[in-house]
Amino acid sequence: MASGSSDNTIRLWDVGTGKALATLKGHANTVNSVAFAPKGKALASGSLDGTVKIWDLDARQPLVTLQGHAGEVYSVAFAPDSRMLASGGKDKTVRLYFAATEEEVVRQRGGY
Repeated sequence: MASGSSDNTIRLWDVGTGKALATLKGHANTVNSVAFAPKGKALASGSLDGTVKIWDLDARQPLVTLQGHAGEVYSVAFAPDSRMLASGGKDKTVRLYFAATEEEVVRQRGGY
């Protein structure tokens, strides 16, 4: 399990014991959202710093930092095959990326 925090970190947890296994540092502001990739050992995170990061869970380091939102990122989610990553933010956009190449393939502005 993983959780984001207002101390700008992500914590990885052992569900059985409830103990923290690791703390991932790399965001410059609160981490709002985390999502495990269904395939592979990766985690995505979205932050108030306006970035999305994809983390290598073995190395416990960010692989990629995606910048594109004009403001806070509120949500991240991987596609079931782990190839695509979606993010949603305060800028009222949803962005869709190829996770492996960092290529943004869709940007949709919401009308809300």
